[in-house]
Amino acid sequence: MKKDIDYFNEAIPMTDYVARMTQPDLKAGSEAIYRKFTVPQDGFVEQLRGLRILAITEDWCGDAMLNNPIVQKVAEAAGIEMRAAYRDADTDLIDRYLTNGGRAIPVYLFFNEAGDVVAKWGPRAPELQQMVIDARATLPDKEDPTFEAAQATMYGQLRQQYIDDEKHWSYVYEDVKRTVEQAL
Repeated sequence: MKKDIDYFNEAIPMTDYVARMTQPDLKAGSEAIYRKFTVPQDGFVEQLRGLRILAITEDWCGDAMLNNPIVQKVAEAAGIEMRAAYRDADTDLIDRYLTNGGRAIPVYLFFNEAGDVVAKWGPRAPELQQMVIDARATLPDKEDPTFEAAQATMYGQLRQQYIDDEKHWSYVYEDVKRTVEQAL
């Protein structure tokens, strides 16, 4: 059985993942967030020295569109390596890190120098989880013929908010910081 660090070693650099993204809108959104997000100078990145980060992700995921560029900028500011593993390429990895029994992504694994996972974060900051729950509550029943169109509209609106509203970026950063600091 593969170890978690084996997945990291086989994964692609995050920059390659972004270059290979196939969803134009999500790629553009991710790149926009990456260009605009600035890592706070609060001492967090210094705590990450010696760590490595593996993102379990897919490019069709709106949460990955938001989270990946923020975590990538944090990794770059800390001078540490970040790689990406596609969730669906080998589900054994994500099945080790289920969220409420599901394969929710993205998930970020923080490895120490010995190759042990010392922290896990993802798939969403609590404030964003509540925002998604509230948005889903407005949808019609799944049996309603308008459900699929309403859901697609809702996810499109959420993705646009992720791109446009910097407070969402802050939610991600602060929750990653809180989770990793507690683990270290």
